[in-house]
Amino acid sequence: MKKLLVLLLTVFSLSSFAQDKISEGVIIMKQKIESDDPTVQAQLAMMGEMTSTTYFKKGKSRSEVSNQMSGDVTVIIDQDIQEMLMLMDGPMGKLYGKKSTNLTEEELKKVTVTEIDETKTILGYKSKRYDLVVKDQGVETTIKFYMTDAIEIQTQQTALYGGKLKGMPMYMEMEMNQMGMEMIMKFEVVEVKKESVDDSKFDMAIPEGYKENNMILGN
Repeated sequence: MKKLLVLLLTVFSLSSFAQDKISEGVIIMKQKIESDDPTVQAQLAMMGEMTSTTYFKKGKSRSEVSNQMSGDVTVIIDQDIQEMLMLMDGPMGKLYGKKSTNLTEEELKKVTVTEIDETKTILGYKSKRYDLVVKDQGVETTIKFYMTDAIEIQTQQTALYGGKLKGMPMYMEMEMNQMGMEMIMKFEVVEVKKESVDDSKFDMAIPEGYKENNMILGN
């Protein structure tokens, strides 16, 4: 379930601002996980509906999500220092992990991005489709992205894939097998707010009471 939680980290929300460029604000995203297997679907239903809130400003972002299984999860990305911080406050206690967003050449070779001749308009934002394939340890994962360049944000996807994806993913869809469970993960932005965000949201200092555990980042 650990890698599933990592994949759920980055979440966003949007309301319609046509195609105006936005460099600072708040995004709300709905996350849904589905399975054709009734037993698996029953387990997924225990997680409930997930809504994430992402604050962004000048190459920095902070995403927050909370659910019954993982507790509170926060991911902060600062591209000035090329670092990502994850905070988890849940069943395993208060944990944090840090990771560089500067991928090695070997890591970049595992990622392939293909531009597809297809678009979606979501909340007034024309979004271009990209299919991203990650091959690692014999496992291939494909994620379908619909990206807009009208929102200038540093997300986990754009930070960790070496600039192969740019802009804001308005919709993501991924089929995956987690511990023998076939699932489809869907993420869609439902609101975008163009507003000022305080710099304190992007503070990378470790809060008191948190213990280091980089396993939460899949390391």
